[in-house]
Amino acid sequence: MFIYNSAIEKIIALENNIFLLKAHCPEIASTIQPGQFLNIKVSETTFPLLRRPFSVCDVEGDSIFIMFNILGEGTKLLQKKHIGDTLNIIGPLGNGFSLGGNFETAVIVAGGLGSAPFPYFIKKLNMDKKIACFVGGKSEHDVIQYGMRNVKVSTDDGSLGFKGNVVELLQQELSSYEYSKIKIFGCGPTAMLRSLREFTIKNNIECEVSTECAMACGFGICMGCPTESAKQNDKYLLVCKDGPVFNVKDVVI
Repeated sequence: MFIYNSAIEKIIALENNIFLLKAHCPEIASTIQPGQFLNIKVSETTFPLLRRPFSVCDVEGDSIFIMFNILGEGTKLLQKKHIGDTLNIIGPLGNGFSLGGNFETAVIVAGGLGSAPFPYFIKKLNMDKKIACFVGGKSEHDVIQYGMRNVKVSTDDGSLGFKGNVVELLQQELSSYEYSKIKIFGCGPTAMLRSLREFTIKNNIECEVSTECAMACGFGICMGCPTESAKQNDKYLLVCKDGPVFNVKDVVI
């Protein structure tokens, strides 16, 4: 973990009020693992006081990309940045996805902005692994397919693809796969991750999920992001330090 001042190279507006920010940071670009995150100071002042955590969406040479939408003051300030402005970044932080293993197909399950860590994940996955992506949102305006491959889509209102949530779509489609040869990787709203955890444990499918939590320091000092452990000897784990990626068998979501 280090602190870097990184120059913004580009801010790209995608569809549906989603933005990609590209920043020059060779130190992070050369070491970041899919699923790890950055803690970014979005302002030169003390407002907002806390840094904002972002997954690394992609890496291109010496540059990193983060994906965000405008939810509050922090992301509003980020969207107003200009090329050449400097971001103060702490990272890489946390633990990422485990890309190795005996599985043949990586099944990605993403809800809304939960798609953010997967373009880089797909890029770093071994070439001998197959990929299947299940992407969901409340409506077609919430579905983010950027950087995804072999995509099946669900929407709660049926405006695009399967009508229902993305875990329901997964359950419907997964019969075409041999469970022993897949591993599921998920990121999205807590309700989605909870449903995904229940489904994968019930069917004995390997699954890792990237969880979300309000963070202050980003590296375990403030103890402000506890999540309940599923193991008796560990009552709580920290999302920033022990996660944000967990095996679903290790945490209570």
